[in-house]
Amino acid sequence: MTVLTPEMASRLAHVALANIDREYPRHVQHLLTGAEQASPERERHPAFYGSYDWHSAVHMHWLLMRVLRLYPTSRDAARIADALDRHLRVQTLEQELAYFRSAAGRTFERLYGWAWLLELQAEALAAKVRWSRALEPLAAHLARRLSDYLAQAPYPVRAGSHGNSAFACLLALDYARAAHDPSLEFEIRKAARRWYGADGEAPLAYEPSLDDFLSPALVEALLMQEVLDAGEFVVWLERFAPGGFGALAKPPTVLDHADPKQSHLDGLCLSRAWCFERLGDAAAAAQLIAAALPHIAGGDYAGEHWLASYAVLALSAAGLKTP
Repeated sequence: MTVLTPEMASRLAHVALANIDREYPRHVQHLLTGAEQASPERERHPAFYGSYDWHSAVHMHWLLMRVLRLYPTSRDAARIADALDRHLRVQTLEQELAYFRSAAGRTFERLYGWAWLLELQAEALAAKVRWSRALEPLAAHLARRLSDYLAQAPYPVRAGSHGNSAFACLLALDYARAAHDPSLEFEIRKAARRWYGADGEAPLAYEPSLDDFLSPALVEALLMQEVLDAGEFVVWLERFAPGGFGALAKPPTVLDHADPKQSHLDGLCLSRAWCFERLGDAAAAAQLIAAALPHIAGGDYAGEHWLASYAVLALSAAGLKTP
């Protein structure tokens, strides 16, 4: 079993602390609804303006909160708490909510960013920390949007990147349980059964594509493990992956870790490890983590702006569960 040690937690927290205040380079995703002058990202998103893009900023804050939950008396705890106090204030999060309520924010960061915001709030609620109160209005708003989306989506997105429906549902399910939101959990369960219940013979040989940082097969299996009864899941899994997932335990080939798309494959190792750990294959998880860890920090910003979060996700999978 591979775990998040205090030393690794400190190293990754330092990456996140630098990233959440780093405004540039920034990938701007904003719908212009007229000939207005686009405002700076820090004005539109005063909580989540760093880390290259909005969703990466959100999950870097999640990283800090997870590390603080695991190691509340570490030498980094005061610095982490101060950073979260500055970013996750009522005023900044009210402005983030106002953006989502604007015409430009109607589909902004759907579903990936929504799900990571809900995971951030799930972590805050599980840790019983003060930032959950400031996050609550935005999280509740996105939870309602997600419920509406799930009720009306006839098909899932099966890509191995941001659009993946199963991964978003996994993160949102953490929130639904931590926030005691049965309506959201009901919609997740209903959608998962509708989308994936009849699946069989997952095309494992087609993974990965060069854009993947998620395994479509593994995140689907993990979601179904969460929403099906144990016996029902065994039957489903035998049909979905009759030969098991061993082929996905082999780390993918990465020739250029500075390339934005190839760096996705480093993240794929970590997200696969997270899935394998939760599906009960700790050896596969450890092999994938070992392949990715040398590349999560100290290299090109193409990877450094987001990979640390996935390292914490994988390394804390065995020892800490979000309710």
